[in-house]
Amino acid sequence: MTILTVTARGQITIRKDVLKHLGIQSGGKIRIDLLPDGRAELKAEKGLGSWLELEGLLKDKTNGARLSIDEINDAITDAGAIAGMTGIQRK
Repeated sequence: MTILTVTARGQITIRKDVLKHLGIQSGGKIRIDLLPDGRAELKAEKGLGSWLELEGLLKDKTNGARLSIDEINDAITDAGAIAGMTGIQRK
């Protein structure tokens, strides 16, 4: 059990071991759900991501070839079919 101290300004500092347990890194967000009886649940807020995170995702995957939209769609369809056949599910 970890006990946190509230400052006069209503702030708390969360210890690094707690942040690590929650999987929260610098700049991460924490969600607090208020529950009955004065309880609260603390969770790492998992963002939906952004387009900027996709930058470089396919780098070095096409051997320098530029793919058309149709080729990209075909690759997505093929990957989906393979995942469906093997029972692989992505989050």
